[in-house]
Amino acid sequence: MVVRTSTSDSSTNGYTDEELVKLFVETQQNRFFEKLYERYADKVYHKCISFVKDGAKAEDLTHDIFLKLIFKLGTFKEDAKFSTWLYSITYNHCMDQLRTNKKRGEVYQDEPLEVPDDIDLNVIFDGDDVQAKNLKTALDHLTVDEKGILFMKYMDDLSIRDIADIFSVTESAVKMRLLRSREKLRKKYLETILFLGVFAVKLIELIRNLI
Repeated sequence: MVVRTSTSDSSTNGYTDEELVKLFVETQQNRFFEKLYERYADKVYHKCISFVKDGAKAEDLTHDIFLKLIFKLGTFKEDAKFSTWLYSITYNHCMDQLRTNKKRGEVYQDEPLEVPDDIDLNVIFDGDDVQAKNLKTALDHLTVDEKGILFMKYMDDLSIRDIADIFSVTESAVKMRLLRSREKLRKKYLETILFLGVFAVKLIELIRNLI
């Protein structure tokens, strides 16, 4: 868990996220940034830990993201939603780190991204009865980008436009990537179910032969 910055200044409580950004950019007073950190540190941490299974690494990623945020706040557009903008920075940073580590051999293909148990499986599988354990196994076969785009859409409920901005592609490209990622996940999930079913049958036959 990320250690929050403790502050006794309650004067910032009434400001919206977007107002806090504007005030920090204009005044450079730390109390405005600290309030943003207080509101979002744990949320960013939990998104990071869905990409890496190590709490310490997730904390390092979280701190890196907020450090990067300090230098990016001046580019924040006033008509944007801060939380969506921050999550786009979070996703991009985490996925970039995974790609870099994989090239260095630090992350192996059998290391899955963590999938929260409360993910809306019915949305992905159109009401099918889906088991989270089998879904996690199927997700192991997806690339970082494929997992990332599914997480953005079905865990964070980001819009197609927001996802397009994160990946720097068109909205049509996002729709196509979502379709392909969903179908690949569905295929791998069904393959997992079929394998487990065949394995169970063979195991039952073996037990019967031993009796």
